[in-house]
Amino acid sequence: MLDSATKRRIDTARDTLVGKVPDPKSQVEQITIALIYKFMDDMDAQAEELGGKRKFFAGDFERYGWAKLMRSGLGGHETLNLYAEAIAKMPENPGIPPLFRDIFKNAYLPYRDPETLRGFLKIIDEFEYDHSERLGDAFEYLLSVLGSQGDAGQFRTPRHIIDFIVAIVDPKKHETVLDPACGTAGFLISAYKHILKNNSKLLTTNDELKSVTPNSQFVINLTPDERKKLADNFRGYDISPDMVRLSLVNMYLHGFTDPHVFEYDTLTSQDRWNEMADVILANPPFMSPKGGIKPHNRFSVPCKRCEVLFVDYMAEHLTPGGRAGIIVHEGIIFRSQTAYKALRKMLVEQYLVAVISLPAGVFNPYAGVKTSILILDKSLAKQSDTVGFFKVENDGFNLGAQRRPIDKNDLPQVLAEINEYLRRLRAQESVLPPLPLGEGRGEGSFTPTRGLIVAKEKIAANGDYNLSGERYRGNVARASVFPYVTLEAVADIDWGNTDLTKDAYVADGRYLAVSAAGGDGRIGHAEHRLGTLVLSAIGANCGRMFFPEEDFTAIKNTITITSRPGVIEPLYLYHLLSMSSLPKRGGGQPFISKGDVLAFEIPLPPLEVQKEIVAEIEAYQKVIDGARAVLDHYRPHIPINPDWPMVELGELCELARGVTYSKGDEVNDNGHKILRANNINNAHNTLDLSDIKLISPTLSLSEDKRLRRGDIFICLASGSKDHIGKVAYIDADTDFYFGGFMGAVRANSERVLPRFLFHSLTADRFNSFLRLRIAGANINNLNGKILGQYAIPLPPLSEQEKIVSEIEAEQRLVEGNRQLIERMEQKIAATLARIWGEGITN
Repeated sequence: MLDSATKRRIDTARDTLVGKVPDPKSQVEQITIALIYKFMDDMDAQAEELGGKRKFFAGDFERYGWAKLMRSGLGGHETLNLYAEAIAKMPENPGIPPLFRDIFKNAYLPYRDPETLRGFLKIIDEFEYDHSERLGDAFEYLLSVLGSQGDAGQFRTPRHIIDFIVAIVDPKKHETVLDPACGTAGFLISAYKHILKNNSKLLTTNDELKSVTPNSQFVINLTPDERKKLADNFRGYDISPDMVRLSLVNMYLHGFTDPHVFEYDTLTSQDRWNEMADVILANPPFMSPKGGIKPHNRFSVPCKRCEVLFVDYMAEHLTPGGRAGIIVHEGIIFRSQTAYKALRKMLVEQYLVAVISLPAGVFNPYAGVKTSILILDKSLAKQSDTVGFFKVENDGFNLGAQRRPIDKNDLPQVLAEINEYLRRLRAQESVLPPLPLGEGRGEGSFTPTRGLIVAKEKIAANGDYNLSGERYRGNVARASVFPYVTLEAVADIDWGNTDLTKDAYVADGRYLAVSAAGGDGRIGHAEHRLGTLVLSAIGANCGRMFFPEEDFTAIKNTITITSRPGVIEPLYLYHLLSMSSLPKRGGGQPFISKGDVLAFEIPLPPLEVQKEIVAEIEAYQKVIDGARAVLDHYRPHIPINPDWPMVELGELCELARGVTYSKGDEVNDNGHKILRANNINNAHNTLDLSDIKLISPTLSLSEDKRLRRGDIFICLASGSKDHIGKVAYIDADTDFYFGGFMGAVRANSERVLPRFLFHSLTADRFNSFLRLRIAGANINNLNGKILGQYAIPLPPLSEQEKIVSEIEAEQRLVEGNRQLIERMEQKIAATLARIWGEGITN
């Protein structure tokens, strides 16, 4: 347990550095290095007291010992030079473990102020640690200052929430434990402590207390071999080398002499794909990182969304009896996009046993994002036909920025109820609430006070697999502060005109077909009637809706919902239904009945509150629209200096055409990886590797058909003009070959930089050139001769490098709009969740 004196010292150390080292992460690194420096010297001093020898500061490194560094009479500049030299040379110290050498690798003193250093070292000198666990507690507190790594959607998980999840999942001493997005290893350390506690004996007599360390009241009932095996069972991955370094230190200081944490891109690398775990605990990133994700093709749910892929990864990497606790944001819970629904379907059918809703302020002050916890149990989920939904309204802290302690805390009650629910599932006892007398379930059924149990068939009924527990409460009191009413009470609902023929509405144009519901939700394509929401009631577009703004006539297989003036705002109704789960019927041909729409219930605030909600959402939407406009319209611009020659591509590069193969050459596994036109992401000029075709390994391929660093992968022929000329830059040598309608443009690097050439081929000038020259009857074609005629301005190489640097600086700014869109979408989702009653606290 962290004591107040240690906490105060860490705060003071940060305050001392803040004027010279303003970045919190750099502060953490400087304090980490100094603490470990002092810790090693303390270990040497303890060894000498016990009759042993110094090992950390011995031989040539004895002169860097802490006592010599802090001795009186040493001048300020001498202290600064000695300390700077010591931390720079520490990686060469043969007396320290490899992990510590890695920690000191590239370490340096970022300031040259002797007074700041002396004040800082004086604070560090007050730390005294006789074993690493106490230093580990201090280090955990130090890591808390890192706060949010918001650019990657990563937020530090509060310790009490980590411990809560670990207590539910309950890892055992023989099980392997993994966190594939481990950050600073908080979940791994909590799981380790949980196992040690559950394998410890409480000492009760004075004689027993004397037999162990003076301050201990527990003794761990694990053999040395069991403890070694336990430590070996823990693994962590993180894409950030800084986080890996911090987590390695954290685990070492909590008793892991050889921690297994690896710098690893969980979503794009397949190197560790075959490594499974009995227990997975994680708070994965909530947003896709800048530059996007290029996932490999082994995920069950094809997607590029970071949060979807991480949950998919963790579910798929559980052993047959594996369990997981995963923090997710609300997009996973209710978003209607295909990938989200596919993920939820997979979870409900194969992995999910419980969902725990957390209040929206748990991650304050770093983010107000609404989150939930998914509890997976691979074996239990397959034998159970229910999912438990539990709700935490208070977690022991207020939900403001300061997160001050309060008396209200639902975590113990929720923990007890979910453990009872899981126990009943394992014992195959009744978990559904009692039915009315004489109808079946009665004595022995389970009715939690902080949640409800829902049959899987009810969750699957409409095909959305929505994981918002409030959706399934039926007549149970809802958490929304607003009353619920049926749609029939606030709107006029009717079918489209079933007498109209297709010829009539195509010719006239006043009529609205089912396919129009695939729009963006607010823009119609004909003349529409104000205040009417149009809902597609059948087929592939079933459930999609948009809000027309002028007069129209709806046709067969649509349902119109016309808001009643003075009762409900049309845009409020649209936004509310956009995240709802209107009940669908049918299987391969889903449909929504008019009766189900009439009876569907929604929360109804006062009209003024509805207007405020609409204004809030529309403000977020305007930001989204503006950010999308930037993304849609930005193109790199290369200014043309009249002194620069215009040089055709035929003089600057060569074109390698792809390999031609037939359908018979395609294979299911193994074989050569072949990229095609649809592997180029048109919006980002990047590669999408989620759908790589494999062809026979016996097919003869030459090296020039393989993509290598500096190549510009280009589509030469396609049935779609939108694909022709689309390019992706290859920034590393690959094992990908390319198909016959594709090509690789290879620059003569003595005349043109590959990145400069790439930006020249993504500019509007090139698109204009293509539109004038692409020919072909049944297929659009861009042959090498045509491509070679395209002329680009060719400045000197030094000027090319400068232009590339400026363009890519612009692109980083433009790319930030994607993150802005995601943040605004989350704010809209959180606003609507609040209205529905999810995450509302009393």
